[in-house]
Amino acid sequence: MKLSKNWKVFLIHHSHTDIGYTERQDKIIHYHCDFIKQAVDILREIDRTGNEARKGFVWQCENHWQVKNFYAHAPSDYIADFEKYVREGRIGLSGNYLNLTELVSRDILYDCTIQAKTYGEQIGYPIRSGMSADINGFAWGYADVLQECGVERLFSCLHPHHGMFPLYKKQTPFYWQGPSGKKVLVWNGEHYHFGNELCFSPHAASTYMIFDEIGKKIRGNQLFTTSPEDTEQVELAILDERLERYLQNLEAEGYPGDFVPFMVSGAITDNAPPNVKIAERVDLLNRKYAGTLEFKMVTLDQFFDHLETEWKDIPVYQGDWNDWWADGVGSTPAVVKVYREGQRKYDLCKKLDPDATLGDAELMQKAAENLILYSEHTWGYSSSVSEPWETLVGELEHKKSAYAINGNTEVADNLDRILAKKGEVAIRQDRPQRYRIINPHDISLETTAKIYIEFWEYVDGLNYSLDVPIEVFDLTTNEVIPHQVKRIARAFEIEIPLKLQPKEERNVGVRATGRYQNGTSQSHAHIGAEGVEDVLQPGALREDVACVETAFYRVEFDQKRGITSIIDRKSGKNLVRQDAAYAPFSGIYEVTDIRTSPTEERRRMGRNRKSPATRRYESRLTDIQIVESGPLFVSLQLDYSLEGTRFYKVFLKLYRHINKIEAMVRVHKDSVWDPENLYVSLPFTAGDEEVKYVDKTGCILRPGIDQLPGSNMEFYLIQNGLVMEAGERQVLVAVKDTPLLTFGPLEAKPIQLCDGNNWELNRGETFAWVMNNYWETNFKVDLGGFYEFAFTLSSQEKQTTEAAMRLCEAYNEGLLAFYI
Repeated sequence: MKLSKNWKVFLIHHSHTDIGYTERQDKIIHYHCDFIKQAVDILREIDRTGNEARKGFVWQCENHWQVKNFYAHAPSDYIADFEKYVREGRIGLSGNYLNLTELVSRDILYDCTIQAKTYGEQIGYPIRSGMSADINGFAWGYADVLQECGVERLFSCLHPHHGMFPLYKKQTPFYWQGPSGKKVLVWNGEHYHFGNELCFSPHAASTYMIFDEIGKKIRGNQLFTTSPEDTEQVELAILDERLERYLQNLEAEGYPGDFVPFMVSGAITDNAPPNVKIAERVDLLNRKYAGTLEFKMVTLDQFFDHLETEWKDIPVYQGDWNDWWADGVGSTPAVVKVYREGQRKYDLCKKLDPDATLGDAELMQKAAENLILYSEHTWGYSSSVSEPWETLVGELEHKKSAYAINGNTEVADNLDRILAKKGEVAIRQDRPQRYRIINPHDISLETTAKIYIEFWEYVDGLNYSLDVPIEVFDLTTNEVIPHQVKRIARAFEIEIPLKLQPKEERNVGVRATGRYQNGTSQSHAHIGAEGVEDVLQPGALREDVACVETAFYRVEFDQKRGITSIIDRKSGKNLVRQDAAYAPFSGIYEVTDIRTSPTEERRRMGRNRKSPATRRYESRLTDIQIVESGPLFVSLQLDYSLEGTRFYKVFLKLYRHINKIEAMVRVHKDSVWDPENLYVSLPFTAGDEEVKYVDKTGCILRPGIDQLPGSNMEFYLIQNGLVMEAGERQVLVAVKDTPLLTFGPLEAKPIQLCDGNNWELNRGETFAWVMNNYWETNFKVDLGGFYEFAFTLSSQEKQTTEAAMRLCEAYNEGLLAFYI
């Protein structure tokens, strides 16, 4: 080879974990256990025979989940040899738990990641390095969690399909500094099958990332088809050609090192077995290129040890490594709601039972395991889009959903056990209506709680209905608390306003008053003989379909668009952007006609998730009416027509004396095979020169600003909400059910990567990206069905951003109320 350096080539042999992309999830568990057993068998055979050509074989476990499952299923003799080979540096460990989306919460991420640290301490081998494959990024807080769990070094071999690597450059190291200041050494590497593209793995060649004349022949099945001997020679010729070009390019680009790592798989598939022939090929190459090139199979630790010794002046970057692959959650919005509810219950258990003395620690561990498995990056079988009718597609989808469902069930069980210790009782005949209400949060909270009288219950001997007069009262002080009641499916829902200090508990009761209010007639002009109240009352707060006023807000409506303005009565500021393209909480639907095939149409969208041919529709208001009015709140129903849906409705709840507005978006979505997106407009603002913040896993950041250079700005997967700040005001939007947000115009465009100064994006119009099915392989293609998405809007005097985000979390998690 014509090279100016004597290069060292490090090969990291691993199996990429995709739980449900290539096979059933339960089978993948056994596959990865068996892959480690195969690696142990290979090393045993080498030790037994002394095979010189194979003695350089090294296996790298991609994540701790693989090791955990190996221990759960492998015989004891395999476990003993596994630990021996780990200590000898022939099997590598990884501190990452799984390849995850940013859906995972910080608590669950930490509780699972720390298991690798504990395991390493148990076997006397500290785990300092981790790796991730396929996924395109991590929330900024991930760096802190890794450091707290002993992982100081991270090898990223991402997949730039519909994504891109950060720093505008790969095959380079950097220190990633987390929000706390902790740093992780990162190798920003090539695709996790790139060693296969270079033909380091016999009978496992590929041409996916490299577009050359060789690739054309491989894709055309013109190679590897004559004889085993011919296959060997062709692979070696490809290796020689492609590796020389690759290294020459690094030299031409001024690459400062004389070594380079490649990930390599035993077969050209995800969830691939080990391949001992890689070691044989390494031995052959070392003999062939002696004095020019050196090849070595290594563990993560061995590579990073070399990197830290040989590479000088590694730069430091801080900010969010925003994942391009987080948007799979938009293809399963119903199950994501189940997941997020489970995640909230997990957080509530931590808040109510910080010492884990009231609940069941084993249930929490099971819940964390299931919830993090749902957060794993695989979002369906590989032919979900091309063959959505296939049995395996549906089977894997439901098994994926089961992780969220089971995690939610387990953590709900644990929460019930905690609440039982705090006084909750089961239903019984003629029970008194007595309730305990708990603020589980570390902040004071002025909001509402909901208590229930079930449809079969009697109150003070009266068969309860909406006609029976009742009052809610404090059991300690006998103070009467305002309330508003409505009938729901199997109960009467009573909502009461409360202001509770951090961790405060209050006991309330419901009693019949016997005070029936049967008036005759009022003399002022307010209602006609037909029973319709539509006459404005001078000096009174307005409550009609054109304007509703509360103590905090004045909301104005247009009969074509819906909400036109929300005036904060204290500041006089309009919370709705004057340049908003779409009305608050209205829907925007996009669909792209299939002109090629369902998969090809999606593939060529690239990082846009749409194309210039995409058709875009705005919801059109068809009706608006007040549906509830009482002492606590007034509710309006806004009916829209929207392409792609059977109905699109917004239920707006305006509290009279509490500083928040709640919106519930209800959708009946059509089933469409074409690539499509559904957005909910959130065009809110705190004023001129505002700054937007979102919270992601373990961090709060400014989109477009607090990010790694060259990272994704097309969308963000958040945890709890959006905070906008300008001057002395903050506007909060708590996003309960649908975690994807996008900023700026919706049209397809050339992709701009983050440079840390993207204020135009940060101050752009906000949308909740509630649904999409655009990916060409493994997204759920059918979005049809009924959905409900909740949002809470509030404006306040400026607090710390952290305090505002905790309020979003508290709005989403709410107060706890139960029978005692």
